[in-house]
Amino acid sequence: MGVAFDYAPERPESIDTILNGLDRYNPETTGVFQEYVAQQCADQTYDCYANLALLKLYQFNPHLTRDETTTNILAKALTVFPSPDFSLCLSLLPPHVYAQTKLSQQGGLPASGTLAEAVSHLCVLHTQLNNAQYAEFWNTMDGDDLYADLVADIQGFEEIMRVRIAVVVSQCMQEVQREVLESWLNVRGPKFDNFVKEICGWSIDGNVVKIPLNKENEARGTVVRESVKFEQFGRMVKRAYEQPA
Repeated sequence: MGVAFDYAPERPESIDTILNGLDRYNPETTGVFQEYVAQQCADQTYDCYANLALLKLYQFNPHLTRDETTTNILAKALTVFPSPDFSLCLSLLPPHVYAQTKLSQQGGLPASGTLAEAVSHLCVLHTQLNNAQYAEFWNTMDGDDLYADLVADIQGFEEIMRVRIAVVVSQCMQEVQREVLESWLNVRGPKFDNFVKEICGWSIDGNVVKIPLNKENEARGTVVRESVKFEQFGRMVKRAYEQPA
């Protein structure tokens, strides 16, 4: 059974009460939600449903918007890729910010220091992650100091991203070359060995990292059977003969 979209095991009761009542539309709760986002960043928890509620409040009350909180919400959404959370958050941004972000993806440059610039940078990371360009993701992170600033509030961001990448890899591969996986995880040497063996529970055989079989990466043959009743086939043939020449 899938987990409900609005479920977050670490959500405080006070936040749950707001989300399930009319106060979720009350501008006075904006500060509470902002503090909750800061808490998520600090203790490595995540609550997409609450974060979307805050972005919705920002839509109705633009004067209450805090750019830093918005970028933190987007950065947190990156840590749960390949879920659609980042795109959902993006869709609730102010139209002018979203428009400038789309323009930047076509070669335009948002003004420096603006929310649009920050969002466009985070969109680059989102695209690379969704396209499984993990080595490029780390190169992009290291190539511009702005990225370090954008994820500075996210406690353990790099380690979380390594785990997320490892999860995706484990869902589609049974083995991978060590050098390739090192570039995907942006970690090498003894630290790589420790991460692969202790964190992931995988094994290393020479230059190959072997991933145990699981329900996602195990190759299974699929037999597709079409169920067509004889009466249906008969009606189809009859209609064919009834068509005018």
